[in-house]
Amino acid sequence: MRRATGATLGDDRDPVAVEEPLEIRVAFEGLDGPAESLVVTMRTPGHDAELARGFLFTEGLIGSAADILDLVTAPPDAGGENVVEVRVRADLQERFRHLRRDFFTNSSCGICGKASLEALRARASYAVQGEKLQVAPSVLFGLPAALLARQPAFAATGGLHAAALFRSDGEILDVREDVGRHNALDKLIGAALAAGRLPLWNTAVLVSGRASFEIIEKARMAGCPMVVAVGAPSSLAIEAAWESDITLVGFLRGERFNIYSVPARIGAPDAG
Repeated sequence: MRRATGATLGDDRDPVAVEEPLEIRVAFEGLDGPAESLVVTMRTPGHDAELARGFLFTEGLIGSAADILDLVTAPPDAGGENVVEVRVRADLQERFRHLRRDFFTNSSCGICGKASLEALRARASYAVQGEKLQVAPSVLFGLPAALLARQPAFAATGGLHAAALFRSDGEILDVREDVGRHNALDKLIGAALAAGRLPLWNTAVLVSGRASFEIIEKARMAGCPMVVAVGAPSSLAIEAAWESDITLVGFLRGERFNIYSVPARIGAPDAG
């Protein structure tokens, strides 16, 4: 690459975030024939199995870790590490046929309207629960720096989003990075699914970018009662957060943030 510094232009090297396609293919237990392509997503390679698990779960295509019978990376002649094949229970065929149609419709035109929101809620395996979750403002203030310290790929490239799972005391339990904020969250939820950590009751999610509807929806599918974003929320994200009983915090910067929904889970400011 060429780098400009003031009036000087010279050759230099610069690490960049990797972005490659990942194809998720699905086969059903007891059926012959090749796995069928479900979706191709652009992602940063790494934690691909978690991404596939998280995607299937947050799209409502599976309801538990037990629904996945096998998950393998396809051989090189079938796409190598850019293909993941998932074998699921035979009784999920109708669910896949029904929700797959909704998924491709929603991918092309977006989610809109109350009827669509209600249809999505019907897919959830868990209700949102956060009765014991209380997070002090001082805890929130320290989260961006704690997340940044666990983002090695972002430190090298400056080009990746991150999603983190944290406790009410600010302890970060897990972090995933990706070029797509939704992929980062799917990887995080997929890891929790594989570890038997779902539902994410009384824990919270931190995202390094903005809070869109799909971020709220994925948190809701995992039962998570709080989403904290460094960036801005969208109007539909705020609406969905209120209707799903999710506390939504945005613009977390320095010692400032905004609470857009269900403020009761954020504690009073510390004395002084």
